[in-house]
Amino acid sequence: MYNLLSGMTVVEGAAFIAGPSCGLYLAQMGAQVIRFDAIGGGPDSKRWPLGQKGQSLYWEGLNKGKRSIALNLDKPEGRELAQRIATSGDGLFVTNFPVNGFLSYEALSALRADLIALRVMGWADGSPAVDYTINASVGVPYMTGPAEDERPVNHVLPAWDLLAGGYGAFALLAAERERAKSGKGREVRLSLSDLAAATMGNLGNVAEVLSTGADRPRSGNNLFGAFGRDFVSADGVRVMLVAITPKQWNGLVTALGIEGEMAALESELSLNLAKDEGARFTHRAKVDPVFERAIAMFPLEKLGPMFDEAGCTWSVYRSLHEALATEPRLFGENPIFSDITHAGGMTYPTPGAFARLPADERLPAAPSPSIGQHTDEVLAELLGLPSGEISALHDQGLVA
Repeated sequence: MYNLLSGMTVVEGAAFIAGPSCGLYLAQMGAQVIRFDAIGGGPDSKRWPLGQKGQSLYWEGLNKGKRSIALNLDKPEGRELAQRIATSGDGLFVTNFPVNGFLSYEALSALRADLIALRVMGWADGSPAVDYTINASVGVPYMTGPAEDERPVNHVLPAWDLLAGGYGAFALLAAERERAKSGKGREVRLSLSDLAAATMGNLGNVAEVLSTGADRPRSGNNLFGAFGRDFVSADGVRVMLVAITPKQWNGLVTALGIEGEMAALESELSLNLAKDEGARFTHRAKVDPVFERAIAMFPLEKLGPMFDEAGCTWSVYRSLHEALATEPRLFGENPIFSDITHAGGMTYPTPGAFARLPADERLPAAPSPSIGQHTDEVLAELLGLPSGEISALHDQGLVA
């Protein structure tokens, strides 16, 4: 089974993408994840896209399979209750609340010395930031887009947030592993700024700029440093085509019948395009038009088998609506999806864990909770409160 983290309890007090996605990944591997929200929902509870009844499909997607408790975080008593919940269970807490305040590690570790808290931050110094502002800060939007347009281009995928969710889950489990040996708790701070800066270093971008003294120029849809870009077939279908290895390159050149043109170009440039991946990119102004003309001679029904025979990687450009209707490997027949009815009332294909363990049975996808759906259960099971005390908390407006 996918219950690899069965028996583990994680408390989540986080909004937006990075923190909740960390909790989501842990839940999909079998952990019990309990999140607390402000009564009525936190700052992300109504974020787009919205469903038929105005419910946030975004919130449902990131919080499925979790248990939800709603607290009055405006009152000192409600904040104290949040502290008790954060330090309960296995002492594993995920948050994006500020470093200082009622959920600071100093305040929480006073209640539980072996607490492990993962704190997702914007800037490492505590300054606020979100994915899109960090992305702008590290220069990615100026690497993105058409070469002839100088304006920065944002991307729609919140890559730093999503990477933070996955790295945060890894860091939390690493700290938990160390605690099992030492018995010591710790706070792990994961900032989007450090994550983005380190990633740019890991990919060689930092060294590239320092060694050349210049920023990388835009290359539109061309794959940087290799052969790959969009082409249009004879019947007007746009495809993304990539040929990286010498075998892929030679196979593609042969399939398209452009051996003579490529040989003449290699002679002109005094290089071997099959062996020099970077040369295909450097000389794309001469290489690409040859492929454009050749690909434009064939309809997609003939190009597809040719690309497959050549061993290239390729795909038709689709909208998500088209992908849902036409690509069963992604959606229609993909076993990570199952139809689930969520708290907002809609039933739709919902993904579970996306890591596959072929020898094990997959945990089914789980529905999202309504905010506060498990308040009484969590108070009773996690904190051991009797029903009378729980009723009193409701009467005082501290929980809902």
